[in-house]
Amino acid sequence: MSDITKRALEESLKNLLLQKPLDKITISDIAADCGISRMTFYYHFKDIYDLVEWACMEDARRALEGKKTYDTWQQGFLQIFEAVQANRPFIMNVYRSVSREHVESYLYKLTYDLLIGVVEERAQDLSVRECDREFIAHFYKYAFVGIMLDWIKGDMRADPKEIVDRLGVMLHGSIRAALERAAVGQPPQTGNF
Repeated sequence: MSDITKRALEESLKNLLLQKPLDKITISDIAADCGISRMTFYYHFKDIYDLVEWACMEDARRALEGKKTYDTWQQGFLQIFEAVQANRPFIMNVYRSVSREHVESYLYKLTYDLLIGVVEERAQDLSVRECDREFIAHFYKYAFVGIMLDWIKGDMRADPKEIVDRLGVMLHGSIRAALERAAVGQPPQTGNF
C-alpha cells in the first residue's frame, strides 16, 4: 500500500508540474490533487524535494533493471536518456527551478550505479584496488553526467541513441585498459582514452 500511495503522490506532482513551476507547488497542492491528507504525505516524504528524488530514483531503477553489465551498459544509458525524455516536463521544471542540484545528484547516483557494475565486471580477473575501481567509475560518471546535463540544457533536442552510440565508440575498451593499468600498480590514466 505504501508504494501505491508514493506512486500516487508522484503522479500528482507530475500533473501539477504541467500547470506551474516546482517552487510554486505546495504539499497541500499535492495532497489535494492526490486526495490525501498532508499528514499522509509526511508519512511517506519529508518534503517535496524528497518526493522529487524518490520519483527520479524510481524512474531510474525501472530504466536500469538488468542493464548494469559491460554488454548492456549502452542500453542502460540509453534507457536513462529515454526515462529523462519521457519525464521531460518534470525534469525540465525541476532542473530550471531552485532544485537543479537534485537533478544532478540523481544523475550522479544513477550513473555511478550503472558504471560501478560495469567496472566490477571488467575487473573480475584483475587485482585492482577498490579505490582504483571506484575512481574509474567516478571518472566516467562525471563524463556521462556532463553529457546528459548539456543535453538537458539544450532542451533535449539531440537524439539520445546517437549520443549513446558515440559514447560507445569512444569508450570501447577504455574501462578495461584503465583497470589493467591500475592492476600493474600504475595509477589509472583516465585522461588517455
